[in-house]
Amino acid sequence: MTVARVSEITAGSPNGFEDAIKIGIDRAVKTLTNVKGAWIQDQEIVVDGDKVSEYRVHMKVTFVLTD
Repeated sequence: MTVARVSEITAGSPNGFEDAIKIGIDRAVKTLTNVKGAWIQDQEIVVDGDKVSEYRVHMKVTFVLTD
């Protein structure tokens, strides 16, 4: 029987949503073992002056618990 857990992570990047996802997953696998996937729950941007300064993603990362 497999048991999985979900951890919520927020990550940001000045370069775009795809980069923010990569940063979040790279960080998640440093702490969590057996990461199997992620669901991008939400995306948002931060505007500074007239320009986008940061792209943020809120994701749910699924990982399998081991014995």
